Amino acid sequence: MTPINFRKLVTQKEFLAILNHLEREMGTTICIEDIKGTPLIGIKSDVSVSRYPVLLLEEVIGWVVGDQKSASIATLISYLAQQQSDKKSLAKELLEKYQEIDLFQDLSTQVTASLDVQEIARLVIEEARKCIPSSCGAILWLDEKTGWLKILWEYGELSSWPEPLKLGQGIIGTILRSRKGEIVNNLFADPRFVEMEPKVSSLICVPLLSKKQLTGAIVMCNQIPTTYSTKDGKLLSILALQAAGAIEKALLYEQSCSAAQVAQEQAQQLQLTLFELQQTQRKLIQSEKMSSLGNLVAEVAHDINNPINYVSGNLGHIQQSTQEILDLLQLYQHHYPKPATEIQTVIESLDLEFVIEDLTKMLSSMIVGVGRMRQLALTLRNFSRIDQVEMKLVDIHEGIDSTLLILQGRFKPRERNLGIQIIKEYGDIPLVEGYANQLNQVFMNLIANAIDALEESMISCPWPAMVAKIPENYQIRISTEIVNSNWLKIQIADNGPGIPENIQERLFEPFFTTKPIGKGTGLGLSISYQIIEKHGGFLRCISQMGEGTTFSIEIPVIHNDESATD
Repeated sequence: MTPINFRKLVTQKEFLAILNHLEREMGTTICIEDIKGTPLIGIKSDVSVSRYPVLLLEEVIGWVVGDQKSASIATLISYLAQQQSDKKSLAKELLEKYQEIDLFQDLSTQVTASLDVQEIARLVIEEARKCIPSSCGAILWLDEKTGWLKILWEYGELSSWPEPLKLGQGIIGTILRSRKGEIVNNLFADPRFVEMEPKVSSLICVPLLSKKQLTGAIVMCNQIPTTYSTKDGKLLSILALQAAGAIEKALLYEQSCSAAQVAQEQAQQLQLTLFELQQTQRKLIQSEKMSSLGNLVAEVAHDINNPINYVSGNLGHIQQSTQEILDLLQLYQHHYPKPATEIQTVIESLDLEFVIEDLTKMLSSMIVGVGRMRQLALTLRNFSRIDQVEMKLVDIHEGIDSTLLILQGRFKPRERNLGIQIIKEYGDIPLVEGYANQLNQVFMNLIANAIDALEESMISCPWPAMVAKIPENYQIRISTEIVNSNWLKIQIADNGPGIPENIQERLFEPFFTTKPIGKGTGLGLSISYQIIEKHGGFLRCISQMGEGTTFSIEIPVIHNDESATD
């Protein structure tokens, strides 16, 4: 019986019109009450009246109060209530059918669209749970070689089932051997069942069949005593039919993917081996080049340093002697203000005052130039550091300054280059344990890359806008600081155009470069990354388009295994 709303039935406009007509025709007055005796229509009369029940499948749902004539009205209302109940039952049944059709259509669309076994099993079992009451269940897949049933997807506690999930053993295995679905509403009374915890009262087991071959099963159980119906079994059988084909197709797809994956992995392994050989070869070449370059730089610095020292030492004597001669000349001019005509002619032709002034300036500039050459030779020697083959305490600031001195020619204005401003924000840092020549190579690569980025920005800028800019618009900022007590952080930042995200992901790949052929090997950043990694540190790139790029280096002050794994 489908319950109805009695109040709504008797207060409908059409019913009230019929009731008023009957009251007039029958010459009586009635009152309709709900099951509790509360008046819904009419007023109770003080005159002695009778109460006639309104029945729906022999169950009282209301009362008609009045004289004997009111009995027929109670019968009429009972008939109308039965009609409404039947209509609601039919509508409910039709709605359930439509819902089942929608469910199967949606499920069919989803499982056929998926090639993931776990996803298909999950979709099927969850749809089954919506339609059939249960506390646990699973989709099982049969291993043809061993006969064991593998759980593809489960809910509840089916995995704690005490019986072996194997074909022909236990209640599930026995049901599946028959290749027919079965409903067991009283497991405790079934001789095939073994006592288990948690308690399970009822069970539905439906086989998965593909081309009449058993491939698995859908099992649903309930701890609460449940009477599963044939309808439930039929519903689960339809789901099983859809699941079997979809799962088999997905498994075949997985097998083909696995075979393709194995072949691809073998091909990739061969490519990787070849790539590693090429990379090792190029690293050896690069390492040899860097070693040769270091030796050459050290030799050039040494060869330059000797004559510089000779010239520098003599320049001091020359300057002193020249000053003495000039003092003597001034003394002659003071005591002999009117020299002989011949001497006066020579003085005027030489423009003696200019020569004296210019000679002093030339000697001073020569001394400054020689000092710079000496500093450059020292910088080249410090930069190469070929004598340092072991880790030693390194002055990071000295290494950065040496690199900047070597690259200083690229900071000055030339052609479309307005010049680059270097901003140093050095912190109070200790000496760091490491390989000086390798760290200098990192500084050289990163600063040179920053210069390239700024020069590219200048070249790409339209000339009128370029002229309006000032050198301060192009900056490289270098900062150092101690973080976390034992870590040194070095940042080299430019305010250039920035690096796109897709390129950032590949920056440290060997041989990857965005520069034209002949202008970049793609090894600079890769080698820098490996050097910093060798020092137990990290090299990161932080960049946003239009906001510049920052390379951040973090290395331990004292290198040890613990620092390298932090």
